Amino acid sequence: MTLEDRLLTCLAPWREAPVWHIALSGGLDSCVLLHLLARLSTREALPPLSAIHIHHGLQPVADGWPEHCRQICAALGVPLQVRHVQVESGASLERAAREARYAALAAELGEGAVLLTAQHRDDQAETLLFRLLRGAGVRGLAGMPASRRLGRGWLVRPLLDVSRRELETYARVEGLSWVEDPSNQDDRMARNYLRNQVMPLLAARWPQVQNNLARSATHLREAQELLDDLARQDLAAARQDPAPFPWLPLPSLALTPLLGLSPARQRNAMRHWLAPLTPLPDSDHWAGWVDLLRASADAGPIWRLAGGELRRSDGRLWWLAGDWLRPTPPAQEWHDPSAPLRLPGNGRLLLEGQVPSGSLRVRYRQGGEVLALPERGHRDLKRLLNERGVPVFVRGRLPLLYRGDELLAVANLPSLDGPADTSWRLVWEPPADDHGLS
Repeated sequence: MTLEDRLLTCLAPWREAPVWHIALSGGLDSCVLLHLLARLSTREALPPLSAIHIHHGLQPVADGWPEHCRQICAALGVPLQVRHVQVESGASLERAAREARYAALAAELGEGAVLLTAQHRDDQAETLLFRLLRGAGVRGLAGMPASRRLGRGWLVRPLLDVSRRELETYARVEGLSWVEDPSNQDDRMARNYLRNQVMPLLAARWPQVQNNLARSATHLREAQELLDDLARQDLAAARQDPAPFPWLPLPSLALTPLLGLSPARQRNAMRHWLAPLTPLPDSDHWAGWVDLLRASADAGPIWRLAGGELRRSDGRLWWLAGDWLRPTPPAQEWHDPSAPLRLPGNGRLLLEGQVPSGSLRVRYRQGGEVLALPERGHRDLKRLLNERGVPVFVRGRLPLLYRGDELLAVANLPSLDGPADTSWRLVWEPPADDHGLS
């Protein structure tokens, strides 16, 4: 089977996509992928092709790469977009550049669009070895997936079963030109050291090392799929018990079903649940999960992770990120209660029904608040919130409506959210859980 036919077979599930974008660096791999797709498009009914070049600006020689990509795309009749990104400085320049690149690529994807990248079998082998040396688990050792969600579309790697040698042969036969990134020779970077120093030594002793490592990644991906199936079964019971506050837009789980699992199954279930929300912690950091379970209920236990926090409250686990981790906003006047009030970092507030008279102000708990209730007299707000089982992390963000020094209503809590005659209600639309992952 020719390289074109193999590529076409791999991309069969994506033939109905609205567009195929090719991530074009200008290097050998992406130039071959672009050339193959442009050739296939002359005889096959493919989605429209488009190329995207990300310019990191990390080295002077890269300033000429966009023009090189323009010339290639012009010759093939493929439109090109060039996007400039700012790479944040940090401990790992490789990681920072990769994150900036994928963020820019994700921003270009419309609904259902496909981004095609040119990672190949040798890259997969390097990835497995690199992660093995870093002590990765099954999920990491499964290597790069052939496809995954990215932004509103999909990232697809159609060349993972193709060796770099095959790509080089194709490029030479077709007379393709490409750029060489001089940073690829810098062995101070871990991936370059593996590619330039370690893999040649391994290949000299085991000629099939790339094939074998890539095959191991496939086996480990199957193992991860089985672990994911088990996690979904274990999480099903924790998801059956609905959250007590439907207006609270936060991922949450009932804790009791998880406590009946072995520690290994707990970790597996939580890895699966946390994966879309945050970068997963390493093995040592899972001690925070044990501390979260063992802490007394009144301690307000928190497990802090890279993308947010896991809180335990009233028998549930709650995931907080984005605005939920920012300070409570200050009090503010509500000059036009007939219109929604934007709460900085805290969603928005509405009055449904007849607007109460007087000058209104929105405040938040400071302690000692008292609310007058029909037939119950003046009641301490803290006790009322305890009776309703409002999670501790919500109480400080729950909007309180005041007229002068009089507390009129507590948003979203029935019988506390307005007068007894139900002539109006205070409705809070909290901020969504903005974890920002895909």
